[in-house]
Amino acid sequence: MKTAAARIGTLAGVALLTACAPAPTPHPVSAPAPPTPPPSTSPPPPACSPEGIRITELGVSAAMGLRAMGLELLNCGNRPYVLRGYPAPSLRDADGKPIAVQIIPGARPITSGFDQPPARIVLRPGERAGAALLWRNLVTDPTVVASNGAHLDVAPLPGRPTYPVELDGPIDLGNTGRLGVSAWKRHNGTSSTQPPAPSGPPSTAPTPDSRL
Repeated sequence: MKTAAARIGTLAGVALLTACAPAPTPHPVSAPAPPTPPPSTSPPPPACSPEGIRITELGVSAAMGLRAMGLELLNCGNRPYVLRGYPAPSLRDADGKPIAVQIIPGARPITSGFDQPPARIVLRPGERAGAALLWRNLVTDPTVVASNGAHLDVAPLPGRPTYPVELDGPIDLGNTGRLGVSAWKRHNGTSSTQPPAPSGPPSTAPTPDSRL
């Protein structure tokens, strides 16, 4: 009996010491760091303007010194947007100073194929319209400094607000000082990433005098 009692007392003492011993401190486990997303190489899309539109460049096609730049107007608002006429572009140099440019609706003195008259277009939210800017990179007078438009601003129609349009490269007018514009036309389905190809030789029709 004494032996059994002694064993019970020994076991009770061991249990008491174990209960009083400080618990081991757990080592903190750090959570794995979230993967770092790769840096974006494409600029963010332009914001929707207060009047509910966004104008972007579609790219430039070039042949024999003739340039054609596509423009796209998206109705990113929540109400119909009405167009009838030509976009109203203006150019600035690398320092942001305005460049004097003769704007030619229809571009007939520059090339043919872009003289379709404007029609009334009603764009519902999400619909698009397209137009083109036309010019020739010519230097015909060595005494006149060639113009390079580093910045482009476009109003959807004359008299409406003007918005900056990001360019992939300069608008190299040479010393012609002329920029043609085609009328807005509805884009059906998915818009093209390239402007329509110009066709035909330069026209000798009189130049409408329209300066910005």
